Amino acid sequence: MGHGGSSEEPSPPWNSLCETFLACQESRKVNRENRSQTMSGYTEFTFQGQPGYDEAAAREIIASVIPVRTIAMYCFDPRAAGAAKAVADYFGDEVYPGELILDEAGRKMGSTATVFPLIVGGGRAADALRSITVSQHLFGIERVVVVHHSFCGATSFTAEGITAAWKNEQHTDISSLYDWDGISIADFEKSLNYDVSLIRNSPGTPKRIEIYGLFYDIDSGELTEIVRDVPAEAA
Repeated sequence: MGHGGSSEEPSPPWNSLCETFLACQESRKVNRENRSQTMSGYTEFTFQGQPGYDEAAAREIIASVIPVRTIAMYCFDPRAAGAAKAVADYFGDEVYPGELILDEAGRKMGSTATVFPLIVGGGRAADALRSITVSQHLFGIERVVVVHHSFCGATSFTAEGITAAWKNEQHTDISSLYDWDGISIADFEKSLNYDVSLIRNSPGTPKRIEIYGLFYDIDSGELTEIVRDVPAEAA
Protein backbone atom coordinates (compact mmCIF):
# COMPACT_ATOMS: atom_id res chain seq x y z
CA MET A 1 0.00 0.00 0.00
CA GLY A 2 1.39 3.37 -0.97
CA HIS A 3 0.35 6.98 -0.70
CA GLY A 4 0.87 10.17 -2.70
CA GLY A 5 4.35 10.28 -4.18
CA SER A 6 5.23 6.75 -3.07
CA SER A 7 7.01 4.38 -5.43
CA GLU A 8 5.79 1.28 -3.59
CA GLU A 9 3.72 -1.24 -5.51
CA PRO A 10 0.05 -1.10 -4.42
CA SER A 11 -1.34 -4.20 -2.72
CA PRO A 12 -4.09 -6.27 -4.41
CA PRO A 13 -6.90 -4.80 -2.25
CA TRP A 14 -5.65 -1.33 -3.20
CA ASN A 15 -5.86 -2.25 -6.88
CA SER A 16 -9.34 -3.67 -6.37
CA LEU A 17 -10.53 -0.46 -4.80
CA CYS A 18 -9.04 1.65 -7.56
CA GLU A 19 -10.61 -0.55 -10.22
CA THR A 20 -13.98 -0.34 -8.49
CA PHE A 21 -13.86 3.45 -8.47
CA LEU A 22 -12.69 3.64 -12.07
CA ALA A 23 -15.41 1.27 -13.24
CA CYS A 24 -18.17 3.46 -11.83
CA GLN A 25 -16.97 6.83 -13.16
CA GLU A 26 -19.36 6.82 -16.11
CA SER A 27 -22.37 5.99 -13.98
CA ARG A 28 -21.41 8.77 -11.56
CA LYS A 29 -21.25 11.23 -14.45
CA VAL A 30 -24.69 10.24 -15.65
CA ASN A 31 -26.11 10.47 -12.17
CA ARG A 32 -24.64 13.93 -11.67
CA GLU A 33 -26.18 15.12 -14.90
CA ASN A 34 -29.58 13.75 -13.97
CA ARG A 35 -29.53 14.48 -10.25
CA SER A 36 -31.66 17.61 -10.43
CA GLN A 37 -34.38 15.62 -12.15
CA THR A 38 -34.07 12.17 -10.55
CA MET A 39 -32.59 12.90 -7.11
CA SER A 40 -30.51 9.71 -7.19
CA GLY A 41 -29.81 9.80 -3.45
CA TYR A 42 -26.08 10.05 -4.23
CA THR A 43 -25.84 6.25 -4.27
CA GLU A 44 -22.94 6.52 -6.73
CA PHE A 45 -20.86 7.67 -3.76
CA THR A 46 -21.58 4.51 -1.72
CA PHE A 47 -19.81 1.17 -1.77
CA GLN A 48 -23.18 -0.55 -2.01
CA GLY A 49 -23.97 1.44 -5.15
CA GLN A 50 -20.93 0.18 -7.06
CA PRO A 51 -21.17 -2.49 -9.78
CA GLY A 52 -20.35 -5.93 -8.41
CA TYR A 53 -20.62 -4.79 -4.80
CA ASP A 54 -19.59 -7.51 -2.36
CA GLU A 55 -19.98 -6.76 1.35
CA ALA A 56 -17.17 -9.01 2.59
CA ALA A 57 -14.77 -7.71 -0.07
CA ALA A 58 -15.63 -4.09 0.71
CA ARG A 59 -14.90 -4.68 4.39
CA GLU A 60 -11.51 -6.19 3.55
CA ILE A 61 -10.63 -3.30 1.26
CA ILE A 62 -11.51 -0.65 3.83
CA ALA A 63 -9.43 -2.37 6.51
CA SER A 64 -6.46 -2.56 4.13
CA VAL A 65 -6.33 1.18 3.41
CA ILE A 66 -7.42 2.56 6.79
CA PRO A 67 -5.16 0.96 9.46
CA VAL A 68 -7.04 2.23 12.51
CA ARG A 69 -6.41 0.37 15.73
CA THR A 70 -7.20 2.96 18.42
CA ILE A 71 -10.34 5.02 19.02
CA ALA A 72 -9.72 8.24 20.96
CA MET A 73 -13.02 9.43 22.39
CA TYR A 74 -13.14 13.01 23.62
CA CYS A 75 -15.29 16.14 23.85
CA PHE A 76 -16.33 18.36 20.95
CA ASP A 77 -15.00 21.40 22.85
CA PRO A 78 -12.41 23.07 20.54
CA ARG A 79 -10.12 23.45 23.54
CA ALA A 80 -9.82 19.64 23.64
CA ALA A 81 -8.91 19.34 19.95
CA GLY A 82 -5.36 18.25 20.80
CA ALA A 83 -6.54 15.13 22.61
CA ALA A 84 -6.13 12.73 19.67
CA LYS A 85 -2.51 13.75 19.08
CA ALA A 86 -1.89 13.58 22.83
CA VAL A 87 -3.26 10.02 22.87
CA ALA A 88 -1.00 9.01 19.97
CA ASP A 89 2.02 10.46 21.78
CA TYR A 90 1.00 8.88 25.09
CA PHE A 91 1.06 5.34 23.71
CA GLY A 92 4.03 5.97 21.45
CA ASP A 93 3.17 3.34 18.84
CA GLU A 94 0.46 5.29 17.04
CA VAL A 95 0.28 7.52 13.96
CA TYR A 96 -1.79 10.73 14.10
CA PRO A 97 -2.80 12.70 12.15
CA GLY A 98 -0.94 10.72 9.50
CA GLU A 99 -1.26 11.32 5.76
CA LEU A 100 -4.01 10.79 3.25
CA ILE A 101 -3.43 7.98 0.77
CA LEU A 102 -4.10 9.05 -2.80
CA ASP A 103 -4.38 7.17 -6.07
CA GLU A 104 -2.74 8.36 -9.29
CA ALA A 105 -5.74 10.61 -10.02
CA GLY A 106 -5.48 12.29 -6.63
CA ARG A 107 -8.57 10.63 -5.16
CA LYS A 108 -8.60 10.02 -1.42
CA MET A 109 -8.42 6.26 -0.93
CA GLY A 110 -7.29 5.88 2.66
CA SER A 111 -5.11 7.19 5.46
CA THR A 112 -1.99 6.24 7.39
CA ALA A 113 -3.51 7.30 10.74
CA THR A 114 -3.87 4.56 13.34
CA VAL A 115 -5.90 6.75 15.73
CA PHE A 116 -9.44 7.85 14.90
CA PRO A 117 -11.08 10.64 16.91
CA LEU A 118 -14.57 9.90 18.21
CA ILE A 119 -15.96 13.27 19.27
CA VAL A 120 -19.01 13.45 21.54
CA GLY A 121 -20.30 15.86 24.17
CA GLY A 122 -18.17 15.58 27.31
CA GLY A 123 -16.41 12.56 25.86
CA ARG A 124 -19.12 10.43 27.46
CA ALA A 125 -19.31 6.80 26.41
CA ALA A 126 -23.09 6.55 26.13
CA ASP A 127 -22.92 8.54 22.89
CA ALA A 128 -20.11 6.42 21.44
CA LEU A 129 -21.12 2.76 21.81
CA ARG A 130 -22.47 2.32 18.27
CA SER A 131 -19.34 3.91 16.77
CA ILE A 132 -17.13 1.49 18.71
CA THR A 133 -19.07 -1.44 17.26
CA VAL A 134 -18.79 -0.05 13.73
CA SER A 135 -15.07 0.64 14.18
CA GLN A 136 -14.44 -2.93 15.26
CA HIS A 137 -16.41 -4.28 12.29
CA LEU A 138 -14.55 -2.17 9.75
CA PHE A 139 -11.03 -1.91 11.17
CA GLY A 140 -10.54 -4.49 13.93
CA ILE A 141 -9.61 -2.06 16.71
CA GLU A 142 -7.24 -2.93 19.55
CA ARG A 143 -7.77 -0.04 21.97
CA VAL A 144 -10.44 2.43 23.08
CA VAL A 145 -9.30 5.51 24.98
CA VAL A 146 -11.84 7.63 26.86
CA VAL A 147 -10.63 11.19 27.48
CA HIS A 148 -12.34 13.67 29.80
CA HIS A 149 -10.83 17.15 29.93
CA SER A 150 -10.34 19.94 32.45
CA PHE A 151 -13.05 22.57 32.81
CA CYS A 152 -15.36 20.69 30.45
CA GLY A 153 -18.80 22.18 29.92
CA ALA A 154 -20.20 18.90 31.23
CA THR A 155 -18.84 19.84 34.67
CA SER A 156 -20.95 23.02 34.74
CA PHE A 157 -24.36 21.37 35.14
CA THR A 158 -26.04 18.42 36.83
CA ALA A 159 -28.39 15.79 35.46
CA GLU A 160 -31.14 17.26 37.60
CA GLY A 161 -30.39 20.78 36.42
CA ILE A 162 -30.43 20.04 32.70
CA THR A 163 -33.58 17.93 33.05
CA ALA A 164 -35.44 20.69 34.91
CA ALA A 165 -34.22 23.39 32.51
CA TRP A 166 -35.24 21.33 29.49
CA LYS A 167 -38.75 20.85 30.82
CA ASN A 168 -39.06 24.55 31.57
CA GLU A 169 -37.53 25.81 28.31
CA GLN A 170 -38.42 23.09 25.79
CA HIS A 171 -41.59 21.80 27.51
CA THR A 172 -40.46 18.19 27.17
CA ASP A 173 -39.66 15.63 29.86
CA ILE A 174 -36.24 14.02 29.26
CA SER A 175 -35.90 12.59 32.78
CA SER A 176 -35.96 9.00 31.51
CA LEU A 177 -34.26 9.62 28.14
CA TYR A 178 -30.65 9.21 29.29
CA ASP A 179 -28.75 7.39 32.01
CA TRP A 180 -28.21 10.13 34.57
CA ASP A 181 -24.74 8.88 35.46
CA GLY A 182 -23.61 9.55 31.89
CA ILE A 183 -24.99 13.04 31.35
CA SER A 184 -22.67 15.36 33.26
CA ILE A 185 -19.34 15.20 35.11
CA ALA A 186 -18.79 16.06 38.77
CA ASP A 187 -15.81 13.82 39.53
CA PHE A 188 -13.36 12.77 36.81
CA GLU A 189 -12.37 9.52 38.50
CA LYS A 190 -16.02 8.51 38.75
CA SER A 191 -16.91 9.59 35.23
CA LEU A 192 -13.95 7.80 33.66
CA ASN A 193 -14.51 4.62 35.66
CA TYR A 194 -18.18 4.70 34.72
CA ASP A 195 -17.51 5.16 31.02
CA VAL A 196 -14.80 2.49 30.86
CA SER A 197 -17.16 0.08 32.60
CA LEU A 198 -20.02 1.00 30.26
CA ILE A 199 -17.85 0.30 27.21
CA ARG A 200 -16.47 -2.95 28.64
CA ASN A 201 -19.92 -4.31 29.45
CA SER A 202 -21.49 -3.41 26.11
CA PRO A 203 -22.23 -6.41 23.86
CA GLY A 204 -20.94 -4.25 21.01
CA THR A 205 -17.42 -4.06 22.48
CA PRO A 206 -14.89 -6.77 21.56
CA LYS A 207 -13.82 -8.65 24.70
CA ARG A 208 -10.12 -8.58 23.77
CA ILE A 209 -9.62 -4.81 23.40
CA GLU A 210 -7.82 -2.57 25.85
CA ILE A 211 -9.82 0.30 27.38
CA TYR A 212 -8.27 3.32 29.06
CA GLY A 213 -9.69 6.33 30.88
CA LEU A 214 -7.47 9.41 30.69
CA PHE A 215 -7.74 12.93 32.08
CA TYR A 216 -6.60 15.68 29.70
CA ASP A 217 -5.39 19.06 30.95
CA ILE A 218 -6.36 21.47 28.16
CA ASP A 219 -3.75 24.03 29.21
CA SER A 220 -0.67 21.82 29.64
CA GLY A 221 -1.74 19.17 27.12
CA GLU A 222 -0.82 16.51 29.67
CA LEU A 223 -2.67 13.19 29.88
CA THR A 224 -3.05 11.35 33.18
CA GLU A 225 -4.12 7.73 33.25
CA ILE A 226 -7.02 7.20 35.65
CA VAL A 227 -8.38 3.83 34.51
CA ARG A 228 -6.79 0.87 32.75
CA ASP A 229 -8.87 -2.15 31.72
CA VAL A 230 -6.61 -4.57 29.86
CA PRO A 231 -7.70 -8.21 29.46
CA ALA A 232 -5.15 -10.75 30.63
CA GLU A 233 -4.60 -12.07 27.10
CA ALA A 234 -3.78 -8.53 25.88
CA ALA A 235 -1.43 -7.63 28.73
